Amino acid sequence: MKFSETTILHKRTLYLVSTWVALSFFTACSIPPSEAPEVHVSEESQASGKPTDIKIMADYTIAQPPSPDNPVLKEFEKRTHTKLTVVWVPSGDYADRVNVALATGDIADLIKIPNITTPLFLQLVKQGEFWDLTPYITNYPNLMTLDPKIWNHTQIDGKSFAVPAGRPLNGGGFASIRKDWLDKLGLKMPTHMDELYTVLKAFKDQAPDGKENTVCYTMRDWRVVEEVFTGTVGKWKEQDGKLINMILESEMRETLVYLNKLYVEGLIPYDFPVLKENQFWELATSGRAGLTSETPEALFRYTMEQWKKDPSVEWTPMLSLAPKAGGKAFVTQTTGFNGVLAIPKTVPEEKMKAILKFIDYGSGGEGLDLTLYGIKGVHYTVVDGLKIANDRAFADSIGTATWGKMFSTPVLDLWQYAAGMPKEIYQRNMKIAEQKAKLSTGDPAIGLVSQTELKVGADYNKKIADTKVQAIIGKISMQEWDTFVDTLRKDPTYTRITDEINLEYSKRMALK
Repeated sequence: MKFSETTILHKRTLYLVSTWVALSFFTACSIPPSEAPEVHVSEESQASGKPTDIKIMADYTIAQPPSPDNPVLKEFEKRTHTKLTVVWVPSGDYADRVNVALATGDIADLIKIPNITTPLFLQLVKQGEFWDLTPYITNYPNLMTLDPKIWNHTQIDGKSFAVPAGRPLNGGGFASIRKDWLDKLGLKMPTHMDELYTVLKAFKDQAPDGKENTVCYTMRDWRVVEEVFTGTVGKWKEQDGKLINMILESEMRETLVYLNKLYVEGLIPYDFPVLKENQFWELATSGRAGLTSETPEALFRYTMEQWKKDPSVEWTPMLSLAPKAGGKAFVTQTTGFNGVLAIPKTVPEEKMKAILKFIDYGSGGEGLDLTLYGIKGVHYTVVDGLKIANDRAFADSIGTATWGKMFSTPVLDLWQYAAGMPKEIYQRNMKIAEQKAKLSTGDPAIGLVSQTELKVGADYNKKIADTKVQAIIGKISMQEWDTFVDTLRKDPTYTRITDEINLEYSKRMALK
């Protein structure tokens, strides 16, 4: 896939949040990002005249990461008076690589942690191995534009030991559908799960793209189906002031019954449990599937070649789905961050401040432009104040899949635009994102930690995930699923996880 010289005009809208923040967290910032002085050099570097050496470990989600001589890396070095060594790790391997780094103590000066609740990270924070950034972050105006909710979601014991890799709260991943298939078959956009079944059944029986082996729904990230039925993101749902574990509730059973029906009728791939990322997308772009799950911008990137070959192809992000007719419409609200950026205490204080300045620079103003678009005149041109990407941007691995991983990039249209996207599709995506923001539901347990879950949660999660798949493919009956759930309900260790999460939840709510 390549960027086109004729990329439709596009302008990012900075996600400018009011600089006031909750008093329980930090004081108000007095300098807006647009007026902040361009100071990027540490006192140590100023005194010595030498650039600050920063070793960074971050993930990437495209075919190739930026090379050591990448022009954007060199431009960051020039503008921030730094010498950067970036260890790029494929996203699929990243969590394991982070755990190895944390366990061995071979930790980069700036390390992207996949989640604030990463057990080894929490353990090292408790041991004082990472900087408490709370007293410092008010000095970095671009970081202060982050929604206070996002900072709160990433705190540990009320303190910030990492900078959120900020993202928009709304408009992210959800179900997307072939609207041209709907139109061809005279079907309306489904609004609840029964209507969705009817649509998928029609896709299978009538095969709008003429594929005899049409599977209808790719099953990529099928948590979307779970969350529509349970009405929450993840497994925890607030009810009467407490969090309940939806894995144990009837709504999860309904999810599995629904997906088993799709499986039996051939509306999802029989081999979905073992499919790799590229295979999900092959199903979507080959005309064998009319429903998948992804962010709007990634959806367009993956399906752009399909659309170029056949302009009638119209993948459309769905607004929302309800579990049944008359039910509450559901769409996911994100955590507001894509991992967190932490600095170990092995880094001296002045260098830590220089690293924060580096993160701050890439998270707003001209630095954010460099992060998302690259170098003006090299990777994009400006016409009437709008940016147009070129082929060099693709060749140099520009954007959210690389540099955006190590900065805070919560621009409003982050997930709504991809280079090469026609203006009308971009505007449609933005309109849908605005509507989603009025309906979205988030995870009430973001950042809450159960010590028991840290120790044994992975084993439970694997067993639960395996049992769900067995129920979907019919390897076990729903009665056996019920027995499994009953066993979990009576398991004192598993019950302790719920108790501990609720204790942490009550502490959080008491602070509000």
